[in-house]
Formats: sequence, C-alpha cells, structure tokens
Amino acid sequence: MRQSKIGIRLTALALVAIVAAVLGGSALAARDGASVSVKMSEFKFVLSTKTAHAGSVTFTVTNKGQLPHDFKITGKKTALVKPGKTAKLTVTLKAGKYPYMCTVAGHAAAGMKGTFTVK
Repeated sequence: MRQSKIGIRLTALALVAIVAAVLGGSALAARDGASVSVKMSEFKFVLSTKTAHAGSVTFTVTNKGQLPHDFKITGKKTALVKPGKTAKLTVTLKAGKYPYMCTVAGHAAAGMKGTFTVK
C-alpha cells in the first residue's frame, strides 16, 4: 500500500513538472520574438503593429497590390514580392526607431515608408 502511494505521488510530481515545462516554454517562445504582419499595396504599408519589444522581430510581408514590392528595415530586405505572394524577414532590433521602406524606384517617395518603434 505504501509503495502505491509513493508511486502516485511521483507520477503526480512528474505531471506537474511536465505541465510547468510546457507552459514555461510557451511563455518563453512568446517573449523571444515578435511577429508583425505587413500588407503592401500601391503605395502604402499597413503593419499589424508599429511597435515591439527589443529582440527578434519577424515581419510577414504580403503583397496585396498589383505591382511587385519589397520591405526593407535596418539594411535588410525581402526579395521582390510579386502580387498575391508573401515573404518573411526576421531582424534583431534594439530599442529605438527604425525607418522601413519599399526600395522599388519611386515607391518610397509615393508613400511606401514609415517608422517602426522598438521599446
């Protein structure tokens, strides 16, 4: 009888440890990187958020327009994204303000630019 109580307690402790590890891992994954959805069209960007915490930020860039566009921030950019297609760009950002733009000739001047803030 005593052995079965010990076995039940050990099983319960193991389950608690597993649940804590899973929940703790999910919380860490959420803190490790931000995701920002970017919709591009003629001639604008619409970001799901214009701010994030310092660290890794993944921009998922979708071209909703009729012309090819790209997305550039901190010297890194996506390939040219054709209409209806999506690209991802992951950058590591410190606190500050970062300009972003489309590098296709004339697009930034037409309005495809903005500033992303990192806290």
